[in-house]
Amino acid sequence: MSHTWRSGVLITYSFTTTAVTVRRWFEVGVDAVMETGARIELALRDVRPHRGSESAAQPLVVDRTFWRADIFGRLDRPDAPYGAAHFHPHFDGDEPSDRVWDRHLTEHPWEWLDEQLRDLGRLLRAAGLPDEPDEDAEALRLAAPQIVATARSLGPEVRLDRDETFRLTRDASHRIALMVELAKDRPDLDLDHLAPWLERDRAQRTG
Repeated sequence: MSHTWRSGVLITYSFTTTAVTVRRWFEVGVDAVMETGARIELALRDVRPHRGSESAAQPLVVDRTFWRADIFGRLDRPDAPYGAAHFHPHFDGDEPSDRVWDRHLTEHPWEWLDEQLRDLGRLLRAAGLPDEPDEDAEALRLAAPQIVATARSLGPEVRLDRDETFRLTRDASHRIALMVELAKDRPDLDLDHLAPWLERDRAQRTG
């Protein structure tokens, strides 16, 4: 699948009380395994009172992520593009739950994602949030094909080299540096590959 993303991008689909964000992601685990692909998150909007006149711009505040899908592949297993695909069904504050693996997700990731987005009530309940009936569930069902297409354009089957990946994920440099710190004792940690993120993090902290 072709792609047009050439720089850092975070796509947000905003509804009445919820929002979906989609982006390309890259990370390195404590086992030094590098993973990349599409990250999809559902969050609650912080809906604030109207401010200013009838024409005044209003804030769009997306906070309190409650669900995440990481449709990832491992860089060391290019023949299995979805080998690291998993999801986090709930969050404890800002921290995600442990990874959950699903065979359907691994074998048919985009079909799986479409099914998830079409059942907002179930995702809210699994996250321990009230499933209040409103127009968001129907709006999300209608938007699901477009959201899935966006995620797929940023998925692991879209092969990017290191520099292309860095351009799309450079805003995550500090998080990459934190991950590297956790894996620093691994002899197979590929610091050459990780250099752009580490150099950017160092420049931001010292600059």
